[in-house]
Amino acid sequence: MPAFSLAIFWGALLLFLIQPLIAKYILPWFGGSPAVWTTCMLFFQLLLLGGYAYAHFSTTRLRTRTQVIVHLSLLGLSLLLLPIAPGDQWKPADGSSPTGSILLLLLATIGLPYLALSATGPLFQAWFSRTHQGVSPYRLYALSNVGSLLALLGYPFLMEPHLGRHDQALWWSAGLAIFAGLAAWCGRQVWRLGDLPPASVTAGGGTTGGLDRTLWLALPACGVILLLSVTNRLCQDIAVIPFLWVLPLSLYLLTFIICFDSPRWYRRALWLPLLAVTLLATAAWMVQGNMATPTQAWLAPVAWAMEAAAGLSMFGEIGLFLTALFVGCMVCHGEVYRLRPLAGGLTGFYLSLSAGGAVGGLFVALGAPTLFNDYLELHVGLFLLAALTLAALWAATNSPLTRWRRPWVWCGLILLLAGFGEALRIDAQAPVAGRIEQSRNFYGVLKVLQEGEGDDFSHTRTLQHGGTTHGLQFMAEARRRIPASYYTGSSGIGRAMRTVWPAGGRRIGVVGLGTGSMASWGRPGDVMRFYEINDEVVRIARGSFTFLTDTPAKVELVMGDARLSMEREKDQRYDVLVLDAFSSDAIPAHLLTKEAFTIYRRHLKPEGVLAVHVSNRYLDLEPVVRLIAADSGFGVAVINDDDVGEFQVDEYTGGAYTSDWMLLSSDAKVLSQPLIAKAASETPETPADARAWTDDRSDLLGVLMAEEGTFLAWLKGL
Repeated sequence: MPAFSLAIFWGALLLFLIQPLIAKYILPWFGGSPAVWTTCMLFFQLLLLGGYAYAHFSTTRLRTRTQVIVHLSLLGLSLLLLPIAPGDQWKPADGSSPTGSILLLLLATIGLPYLALSATGPLFQAWFSRTHQGVSPYRLYALSNVGSLLALLGYPFLMEPHLGRHDQALWWSAGLAIFAGLAAWCGRQVWRLGDLPPASVTAGGGTTGGLDRTLWLALPACGVILLLSVTNRLCQDIAVIPFLWVLPLSLYLLTFIICFDSPRWYRRALWLPLLAVTLLATAAWMVQGNMATPTQAWLAPVAWAMEAAAGLSMFGEIGLFLTALFVGCMVCHGEVYRLRPLAGGLTGFYLSLSAGGAVGGLFVALGAPTLFNDYLELHVGLFLLAALTLAALWAATNSPLTRWRRPWVWCGLILLLAGFGEALRIDAQAPVAGRIEQSRNFYGVLKVLQEGEGDDFSHTRTLQHGGTTHGLQFMAEARRRIPASYYTGSSGIGRAMRTVWPAGGRRIGVVGLGTGSMASWGRPGDVMRFYEINDEVVRIARGSFTFLTDTPAKVELVMGDARLSMEREKDQRYDVLVLDAFSSDAIPAHLLTKEAFTIYRRHLKPEGVLAVHVSNRYLDLEPVVRLIAADSGFGVAVINDDDVGEFQVDEYTGGAYTSDWMLLSSDAKVLSQPLIAKAASETPETPADARAWTDDRSDLLGVLMAEEGTFLAWLKGL
């Protein structure tokens, strides 16, 4: 037994350690979007399905010694493909077709090792059943999930802060070699039994009905939909960092550990009422503000909860959705465990579980962006959870509600399901005030909002990506060229643009297009070169806003990740280079490393200015930029702008947002200009634990800003 326990534990640890590791490698190449992690999760689910299919075929079609030979050969080939780090040849040339590019990259770099590790759970449990007759193998599945959970928790707290990506890949490769040795140990025990026929010849899996088999697939699919949709919500609201991938995935795995350890942990009498309360609270939160108190009888429970939900903070919202994820997955995995077959049907059962996970991943990664123009997969997951719970009660042989028993109870449950679905529909179709356009693609949801239409003085349009505003424009002819939002005259970038006036026009580089607001600072003779990865942003900037057409400067547009584009370009000799690329509420980390600043410096004139936009609700990026600036030979002036009136063109004081800009230059005379020097903040003391980021090592969790007692303070203190 120790051989199988160690091998299954170690294989699961490696399997889940590689997920944040490889995702962090490729995240910078595809714009730092949350969809990169969703696409990676789709790959992991598909390869897990492939591994389970291989294990099922091996145990039901091959004799035992052939199984050992094939699997050890597969591991041997995997060792020959190490290390797993993807090479520069996989960097994309532009931002098009990122999903296909990511899947192909992952298949070429980690496909075979991941497939071999994916088969570990069902294959080794089947071997265990052969070598330990009469002992249930299902607890080994719980043990594998313990290994997975430890890997996920260990990555952000141990590996990411203390090891560079190259060292992480080397240690993982060493771990795979250890696993190959453990697999050989298990294989030796199976070999000693002799060359036995396939399991399907000697053992039956029992009879399983069609509804049970459907639930084997549907319940895990629902769990994955909940996992990925909640992860998307966290990353959109805070930042795209490994810990916020790991947190919901850890809760997801914890439910597997609990449910598959023993039947005693999942009790319907506890978890089903808890699920009902959680779904009610979630529905109340989602519809509050989108509907008046409902009068329909079937919506009454939602109405009762709406008043309490209205006062929930954003961190309360995050806690609510994490609770919904945990409770929902407990029910999904607890019910599917109740439907497990005898040991002879083990690999087919696991194959169905992994197929369900793949279906859920396909829906969130590919289906939802195609079907919806907003993040509605969470709505689908929550309704599916409620409906499948009722289906599981219908199918259960030991339930008082089996097959329409107690019909009045069933009528009530169906009425509640209808009310819950109606609440979700109301939220999904709720009108957004002033919305004139909305679209969704790989990089997220974009909304164009309009206010004050018909009033020349206050008519504005804004572009929002998730909860982040990417620019504002006054729409009246007399005012639409005024720099607004983060780009006003009193902002850091506004002061830089008012200071830098070389003869013959300026060359200005801008990382991140948004609405094209920076073009409002263009003057005749200027060349403004925008770098943008999202073609939908370009379409909206040209169609719903006029900054690009109004500017007298020459506008150039470069599609693709800005850093990769600048790596390939000849020196641009920019007078000003503006770093203003946001993914969710944070600049993608790969744009704030020493190596990235080396590229920026190459493209700047000696007296040029690098303007870094660090406005953020949750991440304190200033110490990181200061340390990199010091290493790169830049002086720094920080402009914290909360003065909306100093440089307004007229008396109107709206349209200006509080902003934080860091202006970097190797020419001290530039930063000593009055417009910059008089507004610069005093240099704060650098935190003792602050580190300059590199491509090999960055730690977004370490720069979380958190007030004592908040959710983020708890995260940072872990």
